[in-house]
Amino acid sequence: MSNQSENKPQEPMEDAAKDDTIDAAPESEDPIESPDGAAEEPAARKRRINPVTVITLLVLAFCVALFVWHLMADRFTPYTDQARVETFIVPIAPQVSGYLVEIPVVLHERVEEGQVLAQIDREPFELAVRSARAALANAGQQVGAQTAGVESAAGRLGVSRARLERSQRNYDRVQRVSERNPGALSEADRDRAEASLEQAQAQLISSKAELERAKQTLGSEGPDNPMIESAAASLETAQFNLAQTTVTAASEGLIDSLQLDVGHYAQAGQPLMTFISIKDAWIQANMRENNLYHLKPGDPVELVLDVAPGQVFRGTIRSVGVGVSSSPGGSRGDLPTVQSVQGWLRDPQRFPVIISFADDHPAGLLRPGGQANVIVYTGDRPLLNKLARWRIRLAAWLSYVR
Repeated sequence: MSNQSENKPQEPMEDAAKDDTIDAAPESEDPIESPDGAAEEPAARKRRINPVTVITLLVLAFCVALFVWHLMADRFTPYTDQARVETFIVPIAPQVSGYLVEIPVVLHERVEEGQVLAQIDREPFELAVRSARAALANAGQQVGAQTAGVESAAGRLGVSRARLERSQRNYDRVQRVSERNPGALSEADRDRAEASLEQAQAQLISSKAELERAKQTLGSEGPDNPMIESAAASLETAQFNLAQTTVTAASEGLIDSLQLDVGHYAQAGQPLMTFISIKDAWIQANMRENNLYHLKPGDPVELVLDVAPGQVFRGTIRSVGVGVSSSPGGSRGDLPTVQSVQGWLRDPQRFPVIISFADDHPAGLLRPGGQANVIVYTGDRPLLNKLARWRIRLAAWLSYVR
């Protein structure tokens, strides 16, 4: 019995001890896990950083950097894809009219300077040359006859002067005799002497007029004679027209828009074909107005032609446009018109910048109207220039899929 009573009071004490143990366990977790907790705390903090925030910050930083680069590049390494190949395009029109008897070239053929492009029938113009030569010979004969007429008129003038001198002496003699002896001569003798003098004077005036008329008709003597000059000019015109029946190329180039054949009647001044000169070709790059501040002639340029993907060519600025027209034009004497892409935002005004190719330009690849991408280097700016080189080379490779 005593043992049972002794065991009963001990149970609450054991329960209390267990409770104390349970309550104390959480308090002892910190000291027990303190060595490992020092290593786990930074990891927990890292896990608390939101990855979306990191990505957003990176994207924002990239956008800011891209915006700053765009602002700087627009001023110091401007780029445009609105550029085209330009060259001299000349309509080939004859200066004389006639039927075409030969067209020794074909469409898109490359021709050399002086090569025959078309031949007009020469026969009517050869006849005109022979007729002009005959007219010149006839003019020479007429001048010869007129020269003889001048000589004849001069001779008659000399006779008239001699007759007037003789009549004047006779009249003076009659007057002296009449003064000395009024009855020695009759009134009829005095009248005849006076009439003879007046007639000689009138004849002299008439002879002078005939000589002057003959001289005016003859004009200058020799090759300066008007009739000979007129006939010689007609002959030169006929020979010039004969030479113009052969239409030749003024320089090296290409033939385009050839759509006629032998037998076509060519009208003077009406184009027969189009001649594309390859002697000089350039790029017209339409730059935005805010790209122009640092541009100047001589600045180096790199460009990409759509016809040659993956290749980068070099050039220099030849000139920068000083004005454009705000309305469509096209007549000679008007300012150039630059077509802008219109959208819901106003597109900046563009000005033409003329770019010359370097000495190693691709002559066989230059086609008028061909598109190009252009980038300009306005100074020694290592970072911007390097980024610009990457940009134009990227455009060169993208031209494969454009």
